[in-house]
Amino acid sequence: MLERPWYVSLNYVLAITAIALSVVGLVVIKSATLHAGDARGDVAHQIAYLIVGVFAMVALAFVDYHIWQRFALPLYIVNIVMLVAVLAAGHAALGAQRWIGIGPIVFQPSEPAKLLSTLSLAALLADPRRSLRRFQDFLLPLAALALPVLLVLKQPDLGTALVMIAIFTAMFFFALPKARYFAAYAAAFVGLGAVAVTSPFVLHGYQRARLFMFLNPQNDPQGAGWSLIQSKIAIGSGMLLGKGLFNGTQTQLGFVPEHATDFIFTVIGEEWGFIGALVLLALYAIVAASGLIALASARDMYGALVAAGITGMFAFHILVNVGMTIGIMPITGIPLPFISYGGSSLITCLMAVGVLLNIHLQRDKISFDDV
Repeated sequence: MLERPWYVSLNYVLAITAIALSVVGLVVIKSATLHAGDARGDVAHQIAYLIVGVFAMVALAFVDYHIWQRFALPLYIVNIVMLVAVLAAGHAALGAQRWIGIGPIVFQPSEPAKLLSTLSLAALLADPRRSLRRFQDFLLPLAALALPVLLVLKQPDLGTALVMIAIFTAMFFFALPKARYFAAYAAAFVGLGAVAVTSPFVLHGYQRARLFMFLNPQNDPQGAGWSLIQSKIAIGSGMLLGKGLFNGTQTQLGFVPEHATDFIFTVIGEEWGFIGALVLLALYAIVAASGLIALASARDMYGALVAAGITGMFAFHILVNVGMTIGIMPITGIPLPFISYGGSSLITCLMAVGVLLNIHLQRDKISFDDV
């Protein structure tokens, strides 16, 4: 087995774009927290998270991704243990129990759970002993997905649960041997989703309100519709070129809630305008395209499915987060990748990029059988 030098094969565009997006996030967080009590501390924390994330990205770029396939079961167990630990001894804030502390470190396990679920579930779907042509072949992968999804819903964290389903769906699309199998899966998912949305045993009342409020936020302008109304005002007021960095009135005066996390896109729309938002989406398009390139160049099914899952994760995050701020998607409370404040999200995103980088590196391994 021959291998081209890593410095020839590394996807520099993906690595640089991920870091550039993270740096943009620092600037936007600075603006979003300008008048907060500990604005300097928030930016300093995010810089520390970025440094850790970049080191993790570089490390994972040089770890053969096949090792995750061999240790898929331990990864899955670690994932479940973390999510159970949150429910048993996690920290509660803003009506949810999503954080857990290990000494001085407090993190949100549902964020790395997305990547761990991708790495472990891809191994199940890529198993050559599972043809995915019989009904029983679907049972174990679906059950393996259901457990972390239910644990995340229990926190409650509807947004992350939907991300996990989106990741699995992206992998399923490429794993299934026939298109009609995926169509059957999609139809079943839509049916189950409709039942879940209307069931009081699956979603809390406020979650259902947020899901449907985007259709007509004026029904409750001072309550459930407030965030969306203020978000649309902020983005619309940015017009073509924006009001300028640190000059967004809606965000600086605190009309938009959670504008350093879930609604951080409103800061970009208001202060950087349509052009700034378009540049941001172009950078995201580079990340998504790099994920698809890694998928296409993967040397085996496991690598292709991991690349599909990670790309699906980024795409779903971007679509839903940006969509909810402009009123075309339900408000589910998921961060904008690389941009939103939070160490768990940023580090997980950079780690996911590291895995994509390694899948891309592996494409240039040359077997003597191919010569």
